[in-house]
Amino acid sequence: MIIGDSSALVALAVVNQLELLEKLYDRLYIPQAVFDEVTQIGKPQSDKLRKFLQSKVKRVDLTLTQLGLGLGELEAITLYKKLDADVLLIDDNRAKKYASLNGVKVIGSLGVLIKAKEKGHIGKVKPLLEELQKSEVYISHKLIEKVLEICGESL
Repeated sequence: MIIGDSSALVALAVVNQLELLEKLYDRLYIPQAVFDEVTQIGKPQSDKLRKFLQSKVKRVDLTLTQLGLGLGELEAITLYKKLDADVLLIDDNRAKKYASLNGVKVIGSLGVLIKAKEKGHIGKVKPLLEELQKSEVYISHKLIEKVLEICGESL
């Protein structure tokens, strides 16, 4: 089971790879705050995300305090713990660090792409990274190089 946070879901939606989550994990859930965040009218990929996620929403009674994190991130971490999930899908570095320090196993959108390539669900990662670079999703050049190296692909 994987719990999703907004930025990573948007990144996977940009490259039309949301279905990888269903191939790699038996269940996907998101907290209400994440659903509300990614499906706001005018947000990138909102229609696609609404269709994909509408049956995956779980309500969360927030147990964490702000800690400098967004509501969606806090609810995602809380839902991970409540459902005893296997992994938390999250791209925000601060939230990822907080989650890891609190015993939460994390994976980012690029980690999902790497895992999908390793399992044979996608052929190449490079075209997806190029598509992400053209979108509003920021990925550093250094991180792109690292992902391509892990996947045995070149710039």
